[in-house]
Amino acid sequence: MSIKTVTPAMSGETAVVGKLSTLDRFLPVWIIAAMAVGLLLGRFVPGLNTGLEAVQIGSVSLPIAIGLLVMMYPVLAKVRYNETGRVLADRKLMITSLVLNWVAAPAFMFALAWIFVPDLPEYRTGLIIVGLARCIAMVMIWNDLACGDREAATVLVLINSVFQVFAFGALGWFYLQVLPGWLGLPTTSADFSFWAITASVLIFLGIPLLAGFLTRTIGEKAKGRDWYEGKFLPKLGPWALYGLLFTIVLLFALQGDSITSNPLDVARIALPLLVYFLVVFAAGMVIGRLLNLGYAKTTTLAFTASGNNFELAIAVAIGTFGVTSGQALAGVVGPLIEVPVLVALVYVALWARKRFFTN
Repeated sequence: MSIKTVTPAMSGETAVVGKLSTLDRFLPVWIIAAMAVGLLLGRFVPGLNTGLEAVQIGSVSLPIAIGLLVMMYPVLAKVRYNETGRVLADRKLMITSLVLNWVAAPAFMFALAWIFVPDLPEYRTGLIIVGLARCIAMVMIWNDLACGDREAATVLVLINSVFQVFAFGALGWFYLQVLPGWLGLPTTSADFSFWAITASVLIFLGIPLLAGFLTRTIGEKAKGRDWYEGKFLPKLGPWALYGLLFTIVLLFALQGDSITSNPLDVARIALPLLVYFLVVFAAGMVIGRLLNLGYAKTTTLAFTASGNNFELAIAVAIGTFGVTSGQALAGVVGPLIEVPVLVALVYVALWARKRFFTN
């Protein structure tokens, strides 16, 4: 993003809009266009799916993996890693994030799946898997655009990553087998690969995190912080959105035929996802405001709680149930709803900043 100086006299919303480049300002337009292009490619280009999935990294198509890495690297290169200690010292933020991410959000998605698609076990299972896959990637983009706390987002994403490796399989077993059994509901058997989850986290977070850390460390040591943040980052920043748009095109191209061929099924999957993103985001904003975390940390809390690791959810669904399964379709519909909704919530957060937060 290209950043220009903003005086205190400028209104909050005007100041925020003034910070955005043309690419950022019309982000919803570009995202909708990327989704449309992807759907059309998947629908009308024969053999595209086979070509995209010919080479994979961690159960994810190589082109998509490249897009995710390009998307993540510039955001993580912006992080001031020497300031992450203050985030870890904020116990209110840490505890609230853990409860929202690993207790409240998965339980809420479980309830929504059973409320909205009780008669469609494949879609229900896919929705539950989406709810268990906590954010590690795109949330950094939304948090950055909404002027959230970049260092806090990095720490929370790292914590989610560690929990994801060790807790995903156990939570999947609990929500698909144990809890339904207690409630007298049908159970679903699923075998999650520990190594597949670990590989996903290491690839899609570990590689860009290391690259971002080394870039800032070497850049500041060689040229100083003023040059790094004033000259280098503005040139690097737009690549995050280029990577995002590229990833969206490929992601929707892979499932374009399934999505356009089953519009009613997509609608039934989309409704609980829409409720999930809106309610969890709102809960994060309200709780952060009540705890007096301040706008930046509250926004980060809300986005990290409402965002999901769709690449992991899709990889697990495909690896466990197959690429043409209803579970995989539910995973793909996840970003179909998440991307435009969270882009809209960026603007909601910026609106809330002026009306409900000070400083």
